Amino acid sequence: MPNIDSPFINRELSWLEFNQRVLDQAIYAKVPVLERLKFLAITASNLDEFFMVRVGGLQIQHSRGIDTRDPSGLTVSQQLEQIFDRVGKIVRDQYGCFMEQIEPILNAEGLEHVVAKSASARHREAMARFFREEIYPVVSPMDIDSENPFPILANLGLHLCVRMASGDSENPFRFAIVPLGKALSRFITLPSDRGYSYALLEDIASEFIDEYYPGKRIDECVAFRVTRNADVSVREDSAADLMLGMEEVLHSRRSAGFVRLEIAQGASESTIEFLSTCLQLQPRDVFRIPGPLDLANMMHIADIEGFPALRDTVWLAQKSPAIDPTKSMFATIAENELLLCHPFESFEPVVRFIEESAKDPDVLAIKQVLYRTSRKSPIVAALKAAAERGKYVTAIVELKARFDEQRNIEWARELEKSGVQVIYGVRGLKTHAKVCVVVRREASGVVRYVHFGTGNYNEVTSRMYSDISYMTCNESLGRDASSFINAITGYSQPQPYEKLDSAPLGLRKKLLSLIQAETQNRRNGQKAYIAAKMNALVDPDIIKALYEASQAGVVVRLNVRGICCLRPGVPGLSENISVVSIVDRFLEHARILYFYHGGDDSVFISSADWMTRSFDRRVELLVPIEDTASRNRLMEILDTYFRDNQNAWRLGPDGKYTRVQADGPQPKFRAQRFLYESAVEAIKKAEHAARTTFEPHKASGQMS
Repeated sequence: MPNIDSPFINRELSWLEFNQRVLDQAIYAKVPVLERLKFLAITASNLDEFFMVRVGGLQIQHSRGIDTRDPSGLTVSQQLEQIFDRVGKIVRDQYGCFMEQIEPILNAEGLEHVVAKSASARHREAMARFFREEIYPVVSPMDIDSENPFPILANLGLHLCVRMASGDSENPFRFAIVPLGKALSRFITLPSDRGYSYALLEDIASEFIDEYYPGKRIDECVAFRVTRNADVSVREDSAADLMLGMEEVLHSRRSAGFVRLEIAQGASESTIEFLSTCLQLQPRDVFRIPGPLDLANMMHIADIEGFPALRDTVWLAQKSPAIDPTKSMFATIAENELLLCHPFESFEPVVRFIEESAKDPDVLAIKQVLYRTSRKSPIVAALKAAAERGKYVTAIVELKARFDEQRNIEWARELEKSGVQVIYGVRGLKTHAKVCVVVRREASGVVRYVHFGTGNYNEVTSRMYSDISYMTCNESLGRDASSFINAITGYSQPQPYEKLDSAPLGLRKKLLSLIQAETQNRRNGQKAYIAAKMNALVDPDIIKALYEASQAGVVVRLNVRGICCLRPGVPGLSENISVVSIVDRFLEHARILYFYHGGDDSVFISSADWMTRSFDRRVELLVPIEDTASRNRLMEILDTYFRDNQNAWRLGPDGKYTRVQADGPQPKFRAQRFLYESAVEAIKKAEHAARTTFEPHKASGQMS
């Protein structure tokens, strides 16, 4: 074994490196400033979830005395220590980026953040009026003393901590908590002669806090924010218990233990000590913030209307030239398999496919997995309409989709009321596969039309995520898809598939066999090659198989957006493996796999990342793409991402990433731009071809 600490990179530290790459896009001066603000907001939102889930889980283990080592060799204590060190640097970079780079540019361009302490008389008057008319009637302070215990604080909510003199020599300070809640907008519009001026709710409330305490001296009023542990599991004894259990999980999160305190940098030691004691937090759990708390909320400013010069040019999703809008989706799919690359190509055909299925009198049944959906989902509406028309509709709604639980519970209840058969996933597993089966009666018999995807059935995120859709009426895939869904709805073991592979039963085994086949072919002196695109690579068995492939001489090229626990480029271990990560305007989400397979070019799409949880604790799908046109297009898309030298990062054996740069005369190449421009060009060619094809009008009654 090479002389390295471990052949594996720690999962949590790898995720933090991913968040740093997103942050680097916010720091990158070539990106328009409002897009930089979006990237910055995303990094803050990512950190919130990281603390709620990953840090929360580690702290539970630590509190129980569990200090086992992860595959990288780090104990729970060591992981927490290194996480807090790394997060500290990220937070410093976040606020350096916001305070020193982004906000000054926004102020100069007319998006002005007004601070109460330095506000003009005009702005101060508007702030005072807002406080008296809006804040004072709504927001109520809560004094903390022996008769008024410390209140339950909202997770990720903004609060003020007020410190006053108590007059008691033993307890010299008196404290109050002011929960700012969600009823009032955090961004308060102020009069402006140009652009848009705003103040922050917590700043105004703090500036006029003494109006709550007339005649008393306020020594300090500081904003703070708390993060609770959201790593709460549910007991699954039955489907009915699962619905109740998920509601209990949501309730438990509101009162779960605290894992982080963010507080204004100027807060006194006495206030920090008071809050830390009440929240039962250690000094390392406290982050002193040199600017506005909750940068994730700055997405509100990034999304404000106007200011086109401060944004990326709009890339509108293109129509697919393979789809004739005058034909039904069934006719289109029956002619040829359909492959769509979102968001460069519109998600509308997928929505249209399900909406047509709901209305088509020949459709007998619709069976679909719903993991995450939009708030006003047209797909959910179509399923309800189909059931109301008497069609057999089955929806597998995953109630355990983290942080979408409440929405999915609401959808499940609405669907049930409309007559949809709702299945709450599989006990002990998350159903993460993306599949919809439509059963239709035709002249030739019953035909199954199937949509497989790498992303969720969410038309909103489809405009922001890079994903693949595949639509087919292939008989084998249709039978397999029906067997897959029937196994979930019937809580039974699936029958052997003709084409598909699924987790948790056989997906890891299938991938290992594909990797090992390339390894054996190379040992036999044959050409061997593996290329794959995914969001995360964690599973130790898969990583070990890839190391063996590299040692046999197989060239392995990986595009891993986020966590990657594999160390590439280590002599004697992984020198034939390269890993890149793309961070660009769209979130890379597609899973595309390629194996040379002796020249047969085996290509797959999948709902699963190469993670232990995906193979062992989730219901996932691996779909072979065998029709020549779709397979070749996926190979081209995969290759496109490996050519990027503008927004790609290369992983080194030390676990650090460096931005890929065009070498010398090498032309600049940006994968997402290329895919978008290719989609635009494809529709232009199709429209041009249609204009140059003459179709005569036939006389009335003339037969073709």
